[in-house]
Amino acid sequence: MISFRLTNYQKYRLYEMLPGLLVWGSLIGATICSFVRPLWVIYAILLFDLYWVFRVVYYIFFLLSSWREFEVSRRTDWMARVKSLGTATENYVHCIFLPIYNEDEEVVRTTLDALLSSKFPSNRMVVVLAGEERQAEHFHTFAEHIQKEYEKHFFGFVLTVHPKNLPGEIPGKGSNLHYAGHEVQKWFDARGIVYKNIIVSAFDIDTIIHPSYFACLTYMYATHPNPTHASFQPVALYNNNIWESAAPLRIMAFGTTFYLLFAFARPELLGTFSSHSMSFEALVDVGFWQKNIVSEDSRIMLQCYLKYGGNYEVVPMYIPVSMDTVADRSFKKSVVNLYKQQRRWAWGAEHIPFMLWHFPKHHEIPFWERVHKIFVQWEGKFSWCTTSIFILVFGRLPLLVAGDEVRRTVLFQNTPHILEWLMIISMSGIVLSIILSTKLLPPPPRHAKKHAWLFMFLQWILVPVSMIFFSALPALDATTRLLFGRYLGFNVSQKKRMHAEDLASIATK
Repeated sequence: MISFRLTNYQKYRLYEMLPGLLVWGSLIGATICSFVRPLWVIYAILLFDLYWVFRVVYYIFFLLSSWREFEVSRRTDWMARVKSLGTATENYVHCIFLPIYNEDEEVVRTTLDALLSSKFPSNRMVVVLAGEERQAEHFHTFAEHIQKEYEKHFFGFVLTVHPKNLPGEIPGKGSNLHYAGHEVQKWFDARGIVYKNIIVSAFDIDTIIHPSYFACLTYMYATHPNPTHASFQPVALYNNNIWESAAPLRIMAFGTTFYLLFAFARPELLGTFSSHSMSFEALVDVGFWQKNIVSEDSRIMLQCYLKYGGNYEVVPMYIPVSMDTVADRSFKKSVVNLYKQQRRWAWGAEHIPFMLWHFPKHHEIPFWERVHKIFVQWEGKFSWCTTSIFILVFGRLPLLVAGDEVRRTVLFQNTPHILEWLMIISMSGIVLSIILSTKLLPPPPRHAKKHAWLFMFLQWILVPVSMIFFSALPALDATTRLLFGRYLGFNVSQKKRMHAEDLASIATK
């Protein structure tokens, strides 16, 4: 008898293929059925659209719940709360990682100036400016003199240069942070600082913090029952250059912020994303951010979750940090950058095979908890790829190709009207987005045109186009690449920054 046994590599590749197989199987199956069994697809789409309306209502409820918390948090005097704890926080040190590739000196300075404007004392912060050997010449043109200028304001100012072509790495933010983490560990060890007293924030280099960010983080860390087993996720805004960005970039930027706020009210959906904070002790325990993946920001939570046998959580932090959209000097380059950014974020589908591979080995985590986490991750990536296509394409295709027999049915004749009403109801989500987006906008820059506010409202008519071309397609691209083993490297998002004087009002907005 011939036995066939998969190698570990083949098993993992099979896990990598599963998300793409499910997505493409659903899309191909829906296409075939639209021609062969259009009535089936009409029933399915009506049910799906009805389900989507319920999801929109569900989304609105939790988004508004989080929005109230967000408004309260921004008005709270977090430094007063920190002081109310007495000496409990005196030994805490904040370590801020700022990985840099080819960004301009102006971007670095505005980020550092925002740290200095924090209500939390900067002399209890350690800044780590983490450069890349691949861009060493650019990094050294300003890194040393920025260090000399700013180090007197901070507890420490560390420069690291990530060597290129290290074994087992892919070039990118994750490998840079991995290297910088080990270097900073030596710096802290030399000074005898206890790991659990070090609170780490991993920021994109363009991150402008809210003045209360570190005060809020310190208070939440100090009052958490198990702070070394928790990550703290702020609200990600993309406001730095929002007025100079093209409409599709603004729509996707607001969409990212609103989904994150929605997830804040649903802890099972919340993970670490982009800029986040956590204990240095947890980082050391898991060996720092993974160096051979693209989505290191969201993987770090899973690393900790497995390391601590499920005893790890992500805590919503209703304080904003503001970053740049991926705007460039031309519309074409901007939308290409947006597509690549969304594809990189959708590459988080690589977490699905990671979970399928590692979760069965962790019996200390309840079985249904493991199943639920895999389902949430998988359903999210599947919906990202397919929802817009199901609604906008398959909501019409079977109606166009159906034969005369189907066209004579009452269901066929009423379907367009039913779909129209369901879509009108679901538009309430867009109306809410329009209202809330105006509250997130910083004041327009001095050179903005008078009718700029009008375009901020009119841009929302592009939502259907944006959801297909800048959400579903890049997600489908990423999942298909994973299906065929065409692994995605880390592309650095190109960003255009407004003048520094226009950033002054963003952090407090």
